[in-house]
Amino acid sequence: MNGRFDLGLWLDLAFWKRILETTVQWALSVLPSVLLVLVGGFVALRGVRFILGRVEAQMRRHGSGAADSGFTRRANTILGVLNSALKVTVWAMVLMLILVQVGINVAPLIAGAGVVGLAVGFGAQELVRDVISGFFILLENHVRTGDVAIINGTGGLVETIGLRTMQLRDLSGVVHVFQNGKIETLANMTKEWSAMVFDVGVAYKEDTDEVVDTMKEVAEALRADEAYAAKILEPIEIFGVDSFADSAVVIKARLKTQPIEQWAVGREYRRRLKKAFDAKGIEIPFPQRTLHIPAPEALFGPGLARGGAPEPGAPSVTGA
Repeated sequence: MNGRFDLGLWLDLAFWKRILETTVQWALSVLPSVLLVLVGGFVALRGVRFILGRVEAQMRRHGSGAADSGFTRRANTILGVLNSALKVTVWAMVLMLILVQVGINVAPLIAGAGVVGLAVGFGAQELVRDVISGFFILLENHVRTGDVAIINGTGGLVETIGLRTMQLRDLSGVVHVFQNGKIETLANMTKEWSAMVFDVGVAYKEDTDEVVDTMKEVAEALRADEAYAAKILEPIEIFGVDSFADSAVVIKARLKTQPIEQWAVGREYRRRLKKAFDAKGIEIPFPQRTLHIPAPEALFGPGLARGGAPEPGAPSVTGA
């Protein structure tokens, strides 16, 4: 009994010893190659980030004008997508090389991946549509990272553009994510140039020619200011009297600015225009209500209106 037990234990130890030796031998022969592949993958990723970073820094250094700024935003958008695509590509290659080093034949896997990808493509048509739409958005340069856009009725700053989704952040800080394939309307408010279109209402008694001259004077003074000279592209456009409102004559005008600068320019222009109107006595009307109060006799009767007793049937007035 003891002999048979010792023999079984010896056989078990020999089996596990062979397993351990085989594993160690396999690890010693394979692990260096696997580690080398991993190190190569990390080096490749660092190289990609370094090159893309240098390209972005170079563009920031030389981009100054409106055209250069637009090119820089588009390049940054493409660089972001390219960075993500290269990461996926590098890690996919690292995984395939590791499988080869381990001894797994990757040819059937690649063929199977093609079949599976075809099947997934039929089942994930929405994903494919998003990717194709994202590709054409980037190719046709509809919008870039850093633009202010209105997508499907929602406005905000474009923070990220990917092949599948686009992300906006509105003025309240809320992040909105849109699938590229479901973007129906896209309005870019900051492509190439922007404009501040505004209405100025003045009282009917004011001379509209004087108002227009004042608007032009304020605009020229703003353009002469160093803080705003580079932001304003052209002299102000006065379209003229646009409408007659209930209490104001409305004059429409426009100032063309650098992209995304129309709001800052507009706020400063309105501030200066208000001061100029005040200095010249030009009235900016506001809604007013006129109350018509009938004579006291109509309310209380002639007796009470003269301080006497109210007439029969007249309303009585009591007070504390």
